[in-house]
This record gives sequence, C-alpha cells and structure tokens, in this order.
Amino acid sequence: MTIESGIGRGRRTAFEPRASTLGTAWLMILAIAACASPESGDTAAGAEGVADLVILGGRVMDPETRLDAVRDVAVADGRITAVSEGGVEGRDTIDATGLVVAPGFIDLHAHGQDTVSAKLQALDGVTTALEMEIGVYPVAEWVASREGTAPIHFGATVSHPGARVKLVTGVDAGHSTMTPPGEPSPFESEAVYSELDDEQILELNGLMASGLAEGGLGIGFGITYTPGASRTEIYRAFQLAAAQGAPAYVHIRGENSGGTLGAFQEVIANALATGASLHIVHMNSSADEMARTTLEMIRGARERGIDITTESYPYTAGSTRIESALFDAWEGLSDEEYSRLQWSGTPERLNAESFRRYREQGGWVVIHGRNEETNEWIIAQPDVIVASDGIPYLYAAIHPRGAGTYSRVLGHYVRERGALSLMDALAKMTILPAQRVEGFAPVMARKGRVQAGADADIVVFDPETIIDHSTYADPAAPSEGVMYLLVEGTAVVREGEIVPGVYPGQPITSGTR
Repeated sequence: MTIESGIGRGRRTAFEPRASTLGTAWLMILAIAACASPESGDTAAGAEGVADLVILGGRVMDPETRLDAVRDVAVADGRITAVSEGGVEGRDTIDATGLVVAPGFIDLHAHGQDTVSAKLQALDGVTTALEMEIGVYPVAEWVASREGTAPIHFGATVSHPGARVKLVTGVDAGHSTMTPPGEPSPFESEAVYSELDDEQILELNGLMASGLAEGGLGIGFGITYTPGASRTEIYRAFQLAAAQGAPAYVHIRGENSGGTLGAFQEVIANALATGASLHIVHMNSSADEMARTTLEMIRGARERGIDITTESYPYTAGSTRIESALFDAWEGLSDEEYSRLQWSGTPERLNAESFRRYREQGGWVVIHGRNEETNEWIIAQPDVIVASDGIPYLYAAIHPRGAGTYSRVLGHYVRERGALSLMDALAKMTILPAQRVEGFAPVMARKGRVQAGADADIVVFDPETIIDHSTYADPAAPSEGVMYLLVEGTAVVREGEIVPGVYPGQPITSGTR
C-alpha cells in the first residue's frame, strides 16, 4: 500500500486557491499535466478500521494530481479515507473493474433546481449543480425550500435581476427560471427595463449584499435580460462583489448593445477596475464565431492578473424564454431568420406570425444556428469549464443539455471524436469548477478530487459506453454509462439506475466549510 498525505494533511497543491485569485492556476494546468508523475496523487490516509464502502479495482482519475491508475477507494462518514493499491476493507463494496472512478461532476450553470432535473443530472455524473448565472432572490428562503429534497448538492448566487425586481416592484422573484406554466415570468416585468438612479443603485447593492450574507455564492448577472441596467449600475455591482470578495457570474449584454467584443470588454474592464473575480457564462453562445477572439481576450486578461474564467456547453443550439428582453432585437426579421427558433418540446419552427404569438404567450424556445466546427474547438480548450446551462425539467422537457452535457463530452467528443483527452475533459468538469467556487465557499476545496480527505462525491462510469441520449426531439432521455454515483458517500445511482427515495444533497453556500 502506498501512503502519502492527502487533503487536510498539510499538502498544498499547485491548484490550491489563494484568498483572492485563481488566475495563474488556469495557465499552469498544462505544465502540471506534462510533468506530474502518475503516482503523485496516490494516497491512503485514514484507512484504519473498516470503511463503509470500498470501490475496488477501478481506474482512478484525479485531475488535480493527474493520478491515473488502478486503485481501491475507501469511503467512511461521507469522506474518502483511502486511495490505495489494496489492503482496505469495507462493509459494502463496488466492483469497478474496467470502469473509471472520478470526482463527481460540478455544474456551475444548472437552472434545473428541482428533483426531476437533479435525477437526470445524477445519471449524467453530476454530484453538485449550482445556479450561478441568474441566481436566486431571496437566497435564504430558496435554500431552505430545497433542503431534504435534493439528490445532489445545490447552491446559487444572489440574483442581480431578482434583486432588481424586488427593488422596483417589491416582489420576491425567487428562482425566475422555475416559473410554472401559465404564471408570468419575472423576465416579463417592466422592472428589467427600468433605469435606476444613483440612490436606487445603492439600495440595489444593499439588497444584493444581504443575499451574499444569506449564503449566495457570488452575484449572478443576466445583463442581456435587464436592458435597463446602465453600465454604471453594473460597474457598481462589480464594486460590491470586489468588496465582499464574491465572484461575479455574468451573462454579458446582447449583441445589440455594443457588439460581441464590446460586451466582453465591459465586464473584463469592470473586473480589472474593481478587482472582482469574473466568470463569463456560456462563452459559446455569447461569442459564437468570435469565440477564438474572445477566449484570446480572456486568456490575455488572466495572464495580466485578472481572476477570470469561462465555460461552455457541448451543443450548437441554445434556449431561453421567448418573452425575455433577449428577443427584443428580433422584431421585424424574415421568416427564414425566425426558422432558427424551435418551439420547445415540438418540431415546430417559428415564423413571423408564430414568433409574435409566442412572445405574447411566453415560454421556452430552442435557438439553432451555431457552427459545429467552432463548437468542437471550444469544447477542446482545456481552460474552458464544462457547464450545462440546463433548463428545468420539472414542468416540461425543453433542451437536451440538462440531461446529456457531461456524457456527450465524454462519449462523443473524447471517445468518438478524440477532440480532447479523458483527463483534460474530467478536469473541465471537476477540479476547475471546484477551484472557481472554493475561494468563496470553502467546502468546495474538498470536492472535485479523488483524494484522502475529500468529500466522497464520486462518479463511476464506463468509458467505452458513456453517451448522451437526450435530443431536441426527446430532451429528457437519460444518459447511459454512469454506473454508480455517490453523494457524500450515499449511492444516488447504483448499477446504472437511480436509487429511489435518497436525498443526500446538501446546500453549498458562502459560509459552508
């Protein structure tokens, strides 16, 4: 048995977060990958006694240490107690021969904060699903509503749009993307178009500061959905984020508000001027064919000391609510241009008449039209996090990404296309998102790893069969190939099936350790 120190035993890895920035670690990952010994992550601390569970003989892949070797993994009291070449005993065992044992996937962009969506994500290998883009408001009330009903871990930022709705209308927006059918979405509120004066901006920042104190994981911005938000308002919100040490998770302005590069430049300049940490959501859909240029900008900013990260999902179509401000600039287009829109859950493509009708009705559309060559290039970039942007499945199946994102990357882009290595793909799903969050939520320093002392959030999958089955015609088809999923040591998936009646998911908040 090989014994080395693990998490919590004095070792500082090259990727351990500092108090204010993760920036240089993102560029170091390629150099670390090239020189790290496969044995450098081999640990077996705390293996005394009999473990609750031992995962036997799997191919253990830990992207932080680059360990890639056949090992046994022991679990007790929700933590990993040993990663060893043998010699550990457990009351229960999993035979992982021929399977990959990896950290559970961490989704930074999961709108589907409900049990139905969480079970589909569990079958896709996800153990932590966070709502970081739009966020929630108020935070504490939302966290309390989910406790005891979550198969996987959950958490959210404090919502800038939600706090704005509260300020202007006095209404608590809650989790705006979970609006039931027939009820008006907060995206329809005139609050998103209202311009705020300096006093109101200060009051808005006070509301968001309260949300951070309640456990919000940062500030979530949907700037394209709040066209009334001036550049001054957004800048002041970045100042708040910096003062609180909270990351800003941002959906940038729409293309009609200064162009694609201008929208990226706004938030990068705000991060530079204030010192706020910045995460730009779904770079693929925000940048489209300018992705190479925008990623060059992001990397250049990182090289110059800005704590900035980004993400993408592995699909050429996006999705959002048709009544939102994002579609304001779509008025007066041709039927051919409207045909890019698909009414969710149906094969119907829109035209000018149906676009206007559905805008009045409200609901979700799928937006087709991006280039697969560019999509694959983005997926292959080692410093672009994988995140689903998954739409809730509670009321209807809308887009396949909430069910198939992670298996699609591993099955299609890694195994079938060879666009990136398995280790690099796993890093984009585990250690990189963990590092993005752990500076503000210390509990995440124990996630995204298969190391002694880490939380036992573990996925066991078959690298030869893992694949997505969800499609635009059948968005809720579960993925195949995830054989076991542990959430703090509790099996949520066993032998490829959801374990019924099990809800071990815990809230991830800024105060969680």
